[in-house]
Amino acid sequence: MTQPTEPAFPLATSSWDDAEYAAIQRTVDSRRFTMGPEVARFERDFADLFGAGFGVMVNSGSSANLIAVAAAVLDPRIDLNRGDEVLVPAVSWATTYYPLAQYGLKLRFVDVDLDTLNIDLDLLEAAITPATKAVFGVNLLGNPIDFTRLRAIAERHGLVILEDNCESLGARSDGIWAGTAGLMGTFSAFFSHHISTMEGGVVLTDDEQLYQELVSLRAHGWTRELPADNFVHPKSGEAFDDLFRFVLPGYNVRPIEMSGAIGVEQVKKIPALVAGRRENAAYFQQKFDGAEFVRIQRETGESSWFGFSFILEQGLAGRRADAVAALSAAGIESRPIVAGNFTRNPVMAYLDAIVPDELPAADRVHVDGLFVGNHHYPVHEGIDLVHEVLAGLA
Repeated sequence: MTQPTEPAFPLATSSWDDAEYAAIQRTVDSRRFTMGPEVARFERDFADLFGAGFGVMVNSGSSANLIAVAAAVLDPRIDLNRGDEVLVPAVSWATTYYPLAQYGLKLRFVDVDLDTLNIDLDLLEAAITPATKAVFGVNLLGNPIDFTRLRAIAERHGLVILEDNCESLGARSDGIWAGTAGLMGTFSAFFSHHISTMEGGVVLTDDEQLYQELVSLRAHGWTRELPADNFVHPKSGEAFDDLFRFVLPGYNVRPIEMSGAIGVEQVKKIPALVAGRRENAAYFQQKFDGAEFVRIQRETGESSWFGFSFILEQGLAGRRADAVAALSAAGIESRPIVAGNFTRNPVMAYLDAIVPDELPAADRVHVDGLFVGNHHYPVHEGIDLVHEVLAGLA
């Protein structure tokens, strides 16, 4: 049987080496497979790297979004309730939006900036109404939002900032780490992301009460993992009872211990992984400087460059299928820019949402947007090949 050939320029590759495989074996040898000390160590190391007070690991970035939204709504100190509006970008992944809808919040979609691909902050401020209580900012494809301006808008209008940072680990804007600009920030450690723990996600926060609520929500909404003196619910002091006291409407989104152990090794590599991606990005920007047939993402602050995106223009506009076919024929994997204009999806019928009459930038992303991979090792030849293919097609 013929073995499939490796693509010339893949979308994602592993960042593991012997350390990760040794961590897996360490977990096997420990015979502890459910969430335990390895997960706890990863949480501490991850939070410390980004200067956050607390980290909570879960089984995916999507679950991180879910419990972050849950904690924001359930926390009695936060004025975020069913029926309130939350500003969201028109371009993001599905599970940015679903937890908001599942908690009865009304999504108010805002168009993106076609250059940065992040939410357009002019349009965001113009979209605020008396019912608006929060913004769920998304840092797209490694590119951070202008956090200084976002915080100023939120402060002027009394908005809660939540951050979906699943694609932008290691990015910074004005010295602020992506994922730490708001009340809570979420991360993904899925295979194709900056780090991989097989499956995994993290929520960062500086607020101890939110941290304890996240811990409870992660595992059934019980008090088991909480300290005796906690912000969520008083413990009785009777261990048998305190192990099975349910106080929040939680989930089971716990990670496995093996993922935590892998994460311990991956955290050590984050600075080098991001530096490698940024070096590739410098070459990419140079290579496509002046290429009028595409618009590339404009960096805000220090992007961690999840991938390299293109909005097809001039002779390539309206020809995304041709571009994808040509790239594929050359062994270059590509994907749409996240989910394009999300409001074009049939699932919108199930979401309580306010959608502007026009989303021109998101529509351009939807029709003419695609991205190729970036990696932690040098990929100059792959970037050259992408340029050759797209220039030849134009």
